[in-house]
This record gives sequence, C-alpha cells and structure tokens, in this order.
Amino acid sequence: MKAIVYEGANQLQVREVPMPQIPEGWGLVRVRYAGICGTDLNIYAGTHPRAKAPLVMGHEFSGVMAESAPGFPKGTRVTVSPLLSCGECTPCREGNGHVCNDLKLIGIDRDGAMADYTVVPLERIVALPDGISDQMGAAVEPVAVGVHTIRECGCRPGDNALIFGGGAIGLIHALVLRHAGASCVVIAEPDPSRAQLGRKLGFEVIGSSEEELERIVNKATGGNGFDWVFDCAGVQPVADKLLDMVKVKGCIVIVASYKKPASMPFIKGMFKEARFQFVRVYRQKDFEIAALLAGEDPAFEKIITHVLPADRAQEGFDLLTRPGSGAVKVIFEF
Repeated sequence: MKAIVYEGANQLQVREVPMPQIPEGWGLVRVRYAGICGTDLNIYAGTHPRAKAPLVMGHEFSGVMAESAPGFPKGTRVTVSPLLSCGECTPCREGNGHVCNDLKLIGIDRDGAMADYTVVPLERIVALPDGISDQMGAAVEPVAVGVHTIRECGCRPGDNALIFGGGAIGLIHALVLRHAGASCVVIAEPDPSRAQLGRKLGFEVIGSSEEELERIVNKATGGNGFDWVFDCAGVQPVADKLLDMVKVKGCIVIVASYKKPASMPFIKGMFKEARFQFVRVYRQKDFEIAALLAGEDPAFEKIITHVLPADRAQEGFDLLTRPGSGAVKVIFEF
C-alpha cells in the first residue's frame, strides 16, 4: 500500500509499505483523508522526542471500515481518536486516560494514517454523522482539542475570551467558544492570511503589538482584562503578554505545546490572583461531541485550506513550514 513515510529530519518519502497486521481488538480502516498536525511538523523537523524513523505519520484522519467489526459494518464512515492509554496507571484508573502516565498515539509511537490503510483500537472508533464530509471527518481530531479545552475549563455563556494564535487550533477554539455562548471572542494573529480567515469566520482579529492589545482590552473589557486568555501559539513573546490580558481572578489556558522553556512575569499573576489551566488532547466523549459539532456547523470546514493528493506530500509540509503561504489546515487524499 502507499504511505507517506518520515525517513529522518526534514525527509519524507511516498512509497510502498506492507499492509499493517491487525492486532486482536483492533480494526482495519481504509483511509480517505489524513491531515497534518503541528505534532507532525515536529516529527518532520526531527524534534519530536518519541517519534522514530521510519514512521508512517498521521493521527488526524477519516476513512471507512475495510472489514466488519463489532458495531461497525464494513463500509461504515469513521474517524478515530488516536490515543493509546495503558489502562492500568493511576490516571487511567481515575478516568483520566487522556493523560495516561505512558500515553502513546497512533502516528507517533506506531505507524499512523498517512497511508491507504491503518489499524486502530475498536474502542477508539467514532462513526461519522451523516452531516459531515469525509474531508471534515479528518479534522474532527483538532476540533476535539477545542471541545476538550472548553469543557475542562468550564467556560460559561456570557464570558469573554482572547485567543493568541489564529492557526487551526486557535480558530477551532474560537468556534467552540462561540457555540458555548461566549459574549466576545477576539483572536490575536499577526499573519495576514490567517487573520483574514478569522475575520471571514466572523471574529475580530488583531495583531499582537502592545498598542493593539491595549486597544482591544479597553474596547472589549473596559480595561479590566478578559475572563479567559487562551495561548494557542506557544512562543515567548506571547508568554510575556498573557498576564497583562487576563482580568483579576481570570484564567489563562495553555493549549499550545511550548517547544522551548518559557519565562513569565509571575508577580503580575499574584497581583491579579489569576489562575492557570493546562490542557492536553481530549477525552473520548470530547471526540464524540466534536464529530457532532463539526457536522452541524459548516464553519469548521473553512479551516481546511488545502486538500492535496498523497503524492504531493512534500508540498503539503512545505506549505505549513513556509511563512506567508496562507495554509492553515492541509489534508491529504488517499
């Protein structure tokens, strides 16, 4: 079968690989679409600590059941939560398998979905609703990240929010917040093409300069700061500003995975008695909700900016690693 294979830092190849073996309790999925995630970019750059070449990347995908499995007849359209929890550690036993002490993922710790076929645990399969396209089915996984964040944090109708980062994850969080009843959602994103997409989705998008941030705090919150500040960027210049943007007793939510250690003026957090919340991936329930939500709201599909055949894999990764390309979410068709 054909697969996109990570061969080493900044090296990938589209080539034939053997069909995967199906472990007991797993099912075989014929992949239709597979998306590139920020984690895949880290793997491609050779900086992911666990991913080892050669590896078939891909944990955002949709497809059909290639063979019948309990609850999923052959041909059922599906997406898959790619988490592999041990089921035995304390977090798993306490119902927090998404932060398993030994959490692994399909497409990182074992071959994934950038291929004609992949194998997945049966309990992680989610049937796609009728209202969702196969392409959007491949982006349910990042929507689940946003659903998980909002559900874990307990955002309430009427709250306001500022999101740093207008990439796929930032835009998804904005859309989920809208569904959760947020009164005002502002996105800080300096890239013009991403900012334009955010505005097309109906959000106010600003740059990240001190002047623009001060203006929006005064305009949207009367100078008090935002109830929620979501960091979907994960860079030091954003870390420098988070505590200036949050209100007294407000909450800063770290969604992005920082590649380098960051510093922060914690004294400002003390003065405001601000809270920090960290989030990671999603629960299975979040994933199921995300599939329904993405099928009901066509705005989510607008985040998919490029659909390429698998043979153009290099082009897809180049789009997401080249500043100013306009790419937000790139998916491959198999």
